[in-house]
Amino acid sequence: MPPTHDVLPAGHDFAAYARTHWPRLVVTARLLTDDPAAARELVRRTLARMSASWRRVPRDDVDFHVRRCLVRGHLRRLRGRRAARRRAVLVLRFWEGLTDAETAQLLGCSVGAVRAHVRHGLRASGADAGQLREAYARAAADVVVSEVPLSEVRARGGELRRRRVTVAALACAAVFVPAALFAADRIGAGMEQDGAYGVRDEGGAASPVRVVAPGERVTAGPGVRVWLTADGAHWAVPVPTVGPGGQDDTGVPRDEPGVSLRMDGVSGGFLLSGVFHGLDGEPDRIEVRTGERRSTAKVLVLAGSPGWGLWYASAPVSDDDMKSVLSLGKGGKDERIVTVYDASGQVAARSALEWWRI
Repeated sequence: MPPTHDVLPAGHDFAAYARTHWPRLVVTARLLTDDPAAARELVRRTLARMSASWRRVPRDDVDFHVRRCLVRGHLRRLRGRRAARRRAVLVLRFWEGLTDAETAQLLGCSVGAVRAHVRHGLRASGADAGQLREAYARAAADVVVSEVPLSEVRARGGELRRRRVTVAALACAAVFVPAALFAADRIGAGMEQDGAYGVRDEGGAASPVRVVAPGERVTAGPGVRVWLTADGAHWAVPVPTVGPGGQDDTGVPRDEPGVSLRMDGVSGGFLLSGVFHGLDGEPDRIEVRTGERRSTAKVLVLAGSPGWGLWYASAPVSDDDMKSVLSLGKGGKDERIVTVYDASGQVAARSALEWWRI
């Protein structure tokens, strides 16, 4: 039968969590990899990453973040292999017991993509859902689980944490160099192509979607913090927003597909951001056009709340580029600043032509 999800040990203690969940994670990893040694190594790497950032893991959503780290870590090593992605979807649906929406949130893809993977995966396996669950249960019963190598996991986690502190220090130093803001945009775009913001979908494009906990603050730009709650999106900005939007955007999700756009003055220019809503699952990507420049926005969503979320540009827009932005739509051209694409690559929503007059 599918694994049960234990209550988080008191005190949110990493060691207690690792000891309690090691057997379940090893079984899931074995079903993903079909290799005992690879499964144990995958779980060790996963727990090391979680140990490095344990203080920042939301207390009420630990299982989701650990499971996402496990599955995405596995798929990153098998980038581009459709069979591995389909197998991961089947394991999540019929062993872990996740819904289509939860699986889509974890993988950073649309609900439709998950259903397609399930459909094709069941057809390829020649089994129905019940038979697959029984096969997983038999395979799980054969897995011999050893004791969690806690000392090794913590040592790896400490090394990762030290690396992150070093990178963060270098990033803070770069803030004082104006050109670094625009270089970071190019670096971010490259990371998205390499899958740093999520695993690749069947089309090969990396998902820039990040799943956050309710109220989890994310730094979107210099002095700008954004977060999501069940009632909508929220901003904390250094100065009042220029144009529509206010300091929050509540009442989402909305029924009709759409995307809002706001502009906030920050160090180095202006930060563009907004809310998308009314989608069938998560967007494949959100493109931002500023003059001749096109970039892929970063996206925040809540676990279990597909169809809406917050987007923000990966770097501030300079004053000169902002003049080009404000001139879009003139001369009879239908040019939009923000375009939302769904999992099939089709346009799902666009920002208004003259958004600053709304």
